[in-house]
Amino acid sequence: MVAWQGGGGRVAAAIPAYQAAPSVGAVVAAALAVLPDVLVVDDGSTDGTGAAAEAAGARVVRHAENRGKGSALATAFEDLFGRGFEAVVTLDADGQHLGGEIPKLLAAWHEGADLVVGSRARLFPQMHVVRHCSNRLSTRLLSLAAGRRLADAQCGFRLYTRALLDRTGFPESGFEAESAVLVRAARAGARIDWPDIELGFADGRLTSHYRPLADSVRIVVAVVAARLAPLDRHST
Repeated sequence: MVAWQGGGGRVAAAIPAYQAAPSVGAVVAAALAVLPDVLVVDDGSTDGTGAAAEAAGARVVRHAENRGKGSALATAFEDLFGRGFEAVVTLDADGQHLGGEIPKLLAAWHEGADLVVGSRARLFPQMHVVRHCSNRLSTRLLSLAAGRRLADAQCGFRLYTRALLDRTGFPESGFEAESAVLVRAARAGARIDWPDIELGFADGRLTSHYRPLADSVRIVVAVVAARLAPLDRHST
């Protein structure tokens, strides 16, 4: 299989997956309709997630035990950037992120963005009030930490460039990784674009493995560290 070749270089899709056997196959198929190279990192699942991803056409790398979303993404970046890809699109395995929306991220990259984050901001009112409020609050707080306005700090539907992660690193192991890298990218002066995206469903509470208390604390600690630490001390 030959990777899609666009104006910005070679790009692949990466799907971190944990206990996602019922949904991951459809996510893989939708991503493959746009990008011929899709990698699923099965993060210690016990429900056949890896087998479902392979049956749908993805290449699969497995963690023997659950390490966290950040670790799964780091495994994907190491694999794909090591194979020569210049950018990686990340999608969640639960079906909230739509493969058909990938071209919006690619367009922003081709126009010069270093990091592209799908924005759900206009869809926040469709979410449960708790999710709605937490997304707006976290985005405001991360904007303060980053020193610039961020449109949607928590969306995991993104395009990362190899050049960006060479600068910022991606060392965190859990959900905090996606928040911390935004802060480091902003501090590094990266161009971050926020195209509006559609979702398979607006509220992902029922399919998320996010632990409100423990993971929120981890995010706060990671964001503070990302705000204060010298950029050149980070590594992927």
